[in-house]
Amino acid sequence: MQYPILPQQFHKRLINWQQSHGRHDLPWQQEPTPYRVLVSEIMLQQTQVATVIPYFNNWMQHFPTVEILAQASEDEVMQHWQGLGYYSRARNLRKAARFIMEHHHGKFPESLEELLAIPGVGRYTAGAITSFAYNRYGPIVDGNVKRLFCRFFAIDGIPGTTQVDKQLWQLAETFTPETNNRSFAQGLLDIGAMVCKPKNPACEQCCFRAECLALKQSRVQDLPTPKPKKVIPTKAGQFLWIESENKILLEKRAEDGIWGSLWCLPQIHLQPEQLGEHVQLKGSFRHTFTHYKLNANVWTIERLGEMEPRHQWIEKSEIFNLGLPTPIKKFLTRHLESR
Repeated sequence: MQYPILPQQFHKRLINWQQSHGRHDLPWQQEPTPYRVLVSEIMLQQTQVATVIPYFNNWMQHFPTVEILAQASEDEVMQHWQGLGYYSRARNLRKAARFIMEHHHGKFPESLEELLAIPGVGRYTAGAITSFAYNRYGPIVDGNVKRLFCRFFAIDGIPGTTQVDKQLWQLAETFTPETNNRSFAQGLLDIGAMVCKPKNPACEQCCFRAECLALKQSRVQDLPTPKPKKVIPTKAGQFLWIESENKILLEKRAEDGIWGSLWCLPQIHLQPEQLGEHVQLKGSFRHTFTHYKLNANVWTIERLGEMEPRHQWIEKSEIFNLGLPTPIKKFLTRHLESR
């Protein structure tokens, strides 16, 4: 492949742009230790920067070190993650902390290979830790980089497919410098987020506009190649509201699956009429997941036929100290405070 610019020119221009126009005040940029970088990168997966900032600051207040996170209970961790979504990320962070304490005595490894052995750390996160925390060679490819490279190098094909991702990672390895990696990596993310945006990219402000192949070919709006649109199905959900002596019955969700390891109103896979005579509709809520939309009803019944280990009576005053899915928390808040 013939490159539109030499890697050395690409490095220099991007680093200069980042120092003049990039972001320098994000909380995880201050004291970029491996732990702070890991937490920020896991939080930033599929989540906007503005959303992550308050969660990151709160997390660092409660779990300021990898040792403290490793000692925290799962419920504590999930409580401080609630509302951020994709809850497997929180479980992976805790697993990563425990792994680092057990296998590295609390000190983060420095090589890409050893970083990749940490639970929840993939190729991108390992490169981010190496670049931001150690200021060393660490190629990164996230959504911003994919979009920038697909346009700049005029790469056809859908990002996320094996063939395209292999090509993108090869470019990242070739174009990542051996020095000034913190500024370079931040520059890649910044120019993707601030200039080479998904919609209405600011091509006139781009430091690579003279060489960008998509701009030369009038294909900026066509690249990256979009994924075919999927129809998101709607599913019905049935939940129970059971009270007894100022307590409400909740269930701890399984680790794998929707709302993993969070506390929730018991969910049933029966129709309401199968529950018996004294069933009343308490209320409804809707929630959109990545793959489907949930239309949920909550039914009041007097008691559950058979308690299971995952069920537990929770004092109403203690409910909001638990990790709860956002729609369940909103429903509980609305119906507990309306009395």
